[in-house]
Amino acid sequence: MKKNSNYFKRFWAFLQKDTWPSFVVTLALAFVLIKFIFFPGLSLLTGTALPLVIVESCSMYHHEGGFEKIFESPVYEKNGISIVDTNEWSFRDGFNKGDVIFVVGARNVEIGDVIIFNAGAKHPLIHRVVEDEDNYATKGDNYKTNARQLTSEKNISEEQFVGKALFRVPFIGWAKLIFFEAGRSPNDRGLCR
Repeated sequence: MKKNSNYFKRFWAFLQKDTWPSFVVTLALAFVLIKFIFFPGLSLLTGTALPLVIVESCSMYHHEGGFEKIFESPVYEKNGISIVDTNEWSFRDGFNKGDVIFVVGARNVEIGDVIIFNAGAKHPLIHRVVEDEDNYATKGDNYKTNARQLTSEKNISEEQFVGKALFRVPFIGWAKLIFFEAGRSPNDRGLCR
């Protein structure tokens, strides 16, 4: 037992050294802990395979005029949703590209909830539920980029759900997004405007 204790102390001292080998081992150890312990544990606790998502588009961004401006879209009127119905909705201020969204399993989804779902695209979509009859329908809040409802946002079944957005942490997703911005079209680069 004492031999194991000495080994652990030497390894800990090695990690605290200011050398390239200790830096590389620390990075590898952090990667293993995050990938194989932190995320699987978080997935188990939240009930979804994607407990954290980074917003990659401006589809839920709110411009000047706020939430009231969003209701110029005929989608809300068509579904019988008025501005008064939105008082208790989460994410009334929308969110921005680069925000990290904490996600839980999608249970008891209602109109106004923000869900993450697979729509056959490269990445899941994150939009607001505007219809919950036989199947679900969603719409992004951004009135400039989403004047109409996308085809992929209609007839969403519960099997397509990844989860439901719980809260957001602004802008920290840019630590990852910055590496992929050069590959985007010029209109899709940078912060939402």
